[in-house]
Amino acid sequence: MELVRTIAVERPVEEVFAFLADFTTTTQWDPGTVRTTRESGDGTVGTRYRNVSKFMGRTVELTYVVVDHEPPGLISLRAENDSLIAHDTITVRPTPDDRAEVTYRAVFTFKGLVRFFIPLAAPAFRKLGDEAERGMRRALESGT
Repeated sequence: MELVRTIAVERPVEEVFAFLADFTTTTQWDPGTVRTTRESGDGTVGTRYRNVSKFMGRTVELTYVVVDHEPPGLISLRAENDSLIAHDTITVRPTPDDRAEVTYRAVFTFKGLVRFFIPLAAPAFRKLGDEAERGMRRALESGT
């Protein structure tokens, strides 16, 4: 399952990157996130974030690890638990009209029996992606 969303906001690229590269900000823009805390690191490669989210009535806990960090344009994180591998990539680039364009890509690979039921959840994933896009736009436009 893959979700990709792209938005453009009138904010400096460096500011947008700094906000999104601090994965604890997911509580401000990702509707499923209950809390995200940094367990270790300084935000660069190897930093660990513990994320607790709710999706389709279930609480999901993942520890994300930063696997790529290239300011001000790219951050990539990977997480895994018994039923899921998640790989989130955020790219930020300037547009010709001096806006910051953000592309958020989340790839979910399901394991075990769960993988057989995921096609039924596709509409819920699309809704989650739409809500995250709106939340990210709102958070970035408000300057948080």
